[in-house]
Amino acid sequence: MPVFRSLLFAPGNHARRVEKSLTLDADVVILDLEDAVAVGEKRATREKVVAAFQASRRALGYVRINAFDTPFCFEDLQVVVTRGVDGIVLPKVESPAQLVAVDWAIAALERTRGLAEGGIDLMPIIETGRGMAALRDIVRSGARVRRLSFGAGDYTLDVGMRWTLEERELDHARTAIVVASRAAGLEPPVDTVFIHLGRPEPFRRSTELARDLGFQGKLCIHPEQVGPVNEVFTPTGEEIARSERYVAAFEEAEASGSASIQVDGYFIDYPIVEKARRTLRIAESIRKRGARAPAPDRAVPCP
Repeated sequence: MPVFRSLLFAPGNHARRVEKSLTLDADVVILDLEDAVAVGEKRATREKVVAAFQASRRALGYVRINAFDTPFCFEDLQVVVTRGVDGIVLPKVESPAQLVAVDWAIAALERTRGLAEGGIDLMPIIETGRGMAALRDIVRSGARVRRLSFGAGDYTLDVGMRWTLEERELDHARTAIVVASRAAGLEPPVDTVFIHLGRPEPFRRSTELARDLGFQGKLCIHPEQVGPVNEVFTPTGEEIARSERYVAAFEEAEASGSASIQVDGYFIDYPIVEKARRTLRIAESIRKRGARAPAPDRAVPCP
């Protein structure tokens, strides 16, 4: 199971930033053809991002193409649907028809180029009022989408909202994306970027809020954001140890016919034990990726 904690953007036309991004511990590197690339350089940048992903790397390699309603979108796909590219990020998605059309184009290119059909991921960004209003239909588009992502910059611009440092005005959008994803059987979504660079405490609060609301990771726009995001979305040694204790105690009780127990004064039933199992699955996925998931601290008591 791939890990999607930190997804780092890098401008596809900036060779040094591209090179550096691929040396970092981001789970996903997204080379950008959209906002970070001037119109006059978009066509020339396509081949550059494809070439960058041919080298050996730890991170998954995604490309953010231009939006569906631009003259660049399908030209982008013609170049970047190729070996070495793991996924496509589609910005400003506003209808299921857009996803179906892009999915069809990717599938056709996979077949003609001898790629595994369905092998290239498609991750939409919900970042407009129309996209948010069509959220329930978008998640049921039937496309190859496994998870959504949220873009607060364009969203707040589109709806005329002030994007504050505390971000509480984003609660409704974040919650809607999490709930819609769950209702459609998708993975937990990926949260928006945080644009206040050099503000580590507000950034960490934003990341922790996204985790607590049900996101699985966060988009990053600076290398310094990768480490804190990985840390927040990685179960701690205390959480792993607690989860192991909950699961072990519950399974023992369940075998004796009980489905609700107490562990160190904490009530455990099916929902709680499933949360514990989910924590252990996340930790195992991180371990398999090669990142450092903390070892369980057996001495830590349950709350």
